[in-house]
Order: sequence, then structure tokens, then C-alpha cells
Amino acid sequence: MIKRVTACVVMAYLGLMITHCAVAEVMLSSQASELKNRFRIDHMVDSVTLLIHREYGSSPVIIVQPDGSKWYISRHPEHVKWMDGLTGDMITIKNPMPGPWQLIGKVVEGSVIDKVSVLSIDVDPIPQPLYQGERLKLTARLIGDEQKVRLPGLDYLMSWTAKFISDNNPADENFAAGSVIVGTYRDNGESLDERPDDGVFTSKLNLTQAWGSYTLQVMAKNAVLERKYSEPFRLSTRPIAVDIVAPQNLDSGEWDLRINVDENELVLAETHVEAEIVGPAGMRLQVTVAEINSPETLYSLRKVNDFGSYRIKLTAVSTTQNGREIYLTLPELFFNFIKPPEPPPSAEALAAKADIQAKKAENTAKEDAVFWLITVNTVLLILGILVLLFVRKRSNLKKALAATQARMDKESQQQKMTLALDEIDLSMPEDFDDPKAG
Repeated sequence: MIKRVTACVVMAYLGLMITHCAVAEVMLSSQASELKNRFRIDHMVDSVTLLIHREYGSSPVIIVQPDGSKWYISRHPEHVKWMDGLTGDMITIKNPMPGPWQLIGKVVEGSVIDKVSVLSIDVDPIPQPLYQGERLKLTARLIGDEQKVRLPGLDYLMSWTAKFISDNNPADENFAAGSVIVGTYRDNGESLDERPDDGVFTSKLNLTQAWGSYTLQVMAKNAVLERKYSEPFRLSTRPIAVDIVAPQNLDSGEWDLRINVDENELVLAETHVEAEIVGPAGMRLQVTVAEINSPETLYSLRKVNDFGSYRIKLTAVSTTQNGREIYLTLPELFFNFIKPPEPPPSAEALAAKADIQAKKAENTAKEDAVFWLITVNTVLLILGILVLLFVRKRSNLKKALAATQARMDKESQQQKMTLALDEIDLSMPEDFDDPKAG
């Protein structure tokens, strides 16, 4: 059976989804044949978007065209837009070549053919009134022909960004605030997102911004597509205000919480405040104010005994007058429990203290005098010993030098006598007459 349709067709073979926009004759999904990693594009297709589900961590696929030429993520024509992730590829091709195409890669098995319109995004509108500090759960989806597109790993293939753009109303706190990125949308099963890879992207927005009129801008984009959603809204001030009330007697350690609730905005009977008190030495105390029956409530905290700084973390749950359940984070509070100053001492106490200090000073002086006396005497004794040793050593040195000099003089005289004796001629002259000789 052949049916003529005017739409963008998305075909998926074994985890592959193909989107093409044209007026063409296409086969209904019930008549489609399954060819592993193969699909056909007819001559009426002007654009095709491939959503390919691969095994986790595998390399991007290789695309084989009908003429046998190949495209890689690192090598393809400019009219081809390619986005790859850990679990899949998203590829847009303008004016694709008609004929049989093939994918080479670790494509997850399974095959279907669906007819969908141009890819768009569906974003939950912001509720009104919206308050500062709310924990808000909004969802968004990638849509094709009024059907949610669900592809494992789609969270890795698309980036969702939420931005607040100030309307620059001079009467608002956010006047001239410009634009600020307040969060993202994720489909990873974390934070407020219920399940990963279910095609539902959940917001994580920071609503601790200045109050006033804004425009919410949500952008879903990657290298292949870019979609925007815009919506005006107003961020209102918190309908609950909590402050700390100090006791008249600061020594009592008993502080109170004053809770003010705008009954025109919230249902008093369904408003509850929870406080976590963090104090010195690791002290933590959980407090719940469950019954609020008037716009202003005074709640007494448990008496504190440890001196130091205390911090109070506050949250509240309530129901608005139009029936919306809300969860609020309130500004933190601080107080200090300081040790009271001691009373001024009496005259007797001052006199006794002065006497003690005088005796202490006298004892210190005596100890210092004894110390210096011993120190000086010790130094003098050491100096005397050193002088005595020096004098004795010097005297011994003089004696040794004198003895050495005497010895050297004696040796010198002996040498002179020896030389003199050597010079005497003991031989007899020839004309010497011996008286004994006749």
C-alpha cells in the first residue's frame, strides 16, 4: 500500500532514525522491510536527519552513499552537519543522493519506520505566580509529528540551556540586569529528572534571582540543530519571611523565629516551615513548624547552651491560593550566643589582686637578682680559669723557648771550638832542632 504524505519522515533501521522533508510517496511502517544497517532515500527527499543509536563508547558510524563513496565524522561535505556522542550520532544531510545507503559501525539492533514532522521542542510553561527561591520542576521534550523522540544517549547529543532575560522595568528589582543563565535541562536520571533516557528532559533552575518581569528563553542545540522557546513571566518576591528575634536577656540563650506568611498568596493551614540549626562543636538540630494559623507566628527555639555562632537553614512547603504546591528555600539566618562579661571587681578584690601582683613582682625580682648573681659569678670564674690557663701556658712556652735557645747556643760554641782545633797545624817545621839529637 502506497500513501502520499506531506511531512518530514523519520525512518529507523536497527536503531537508525531518518528524517526527510518532502512531498513524496512513502511506504507505511507496517509494510517496511528490515535491512541491517541499510536504508533507502528516494529522489523526492530534500533533507534527511539521521538519529543513530550506537553501542556505548563505540566510534561514530561510517556512512556509505549509493555510489560507494564514504563519509566519516572527520571527512564529509559542508552541507552535512554531524554531531556525535557516547551512544549515538545525529546527522543532517541536505539534498541526499537517492538510492540505497549503508551504515558501518556498532549500530544497536532493532528497526522501525515512523512518519514525523520537522523536529521541534516542547517546553512546559512557567507557572504563575512564581516565587524567588522556588524549587521548580519543568520538563521539555524533542518532538517530531506530535510524538516524543526517545533515543538512548540523547542527553549526550543535545545541550539544553535556560536563560532569564530582564524586561528592564524601572520599577522592578531586576532593572538593567540583562540576561543570566539560570540552569539546564537534563535526561540523566539525576536531581529532579525521574528516569534517564526516557526522552523527558527535566529542568534544574536557579530561582534566587532579583524579582521582576523576565522572558524565559530555552535553547536546545548541537552541531546539527538549534531550537528556541521563549515565554514572558514574572518572578515574585517570597510570600514567606522569617527572621530571628533575640531575647531581652541575652544570657538566657533563648531565641525565637518570627514567621510572616502572605495569606493572600498562600494557604496558612498548608504552610509548614522547617529549620536546621547548625551550631558550635558540630551541633545540629532539626526544627519543624507544622502549625501556622495566623499571618505572623512566633516560634520559640530550643535553648542553646554553647557559646559561639549559630546558623539556621530554612525551607518551606505550602500551597498557593490557586492550588499549586510549592517548595521554597528561604534566606539563612545567623545569631551569636556570646559569653556575658564578668561584673567589675570590688575594692577589696582589687586590693587583694594588687597585693598578689606586688608579691609576685617581688618574688620575680628576687629570682632575677639571684639568677644574675649566679650568672655573673659563673662568668667571672670561667674567665679566671681561662686567664690562669693562658698565663701558665705562656710561662711554659717561655721556658721551653729559653731552653731551646741555650741548647742552640751550646751547640754553636762546640761547633766553633771544633773548627778552631781543625785549623791548628801540628806538623814540625824543617829547621826545628831537636835538643835530644846531638
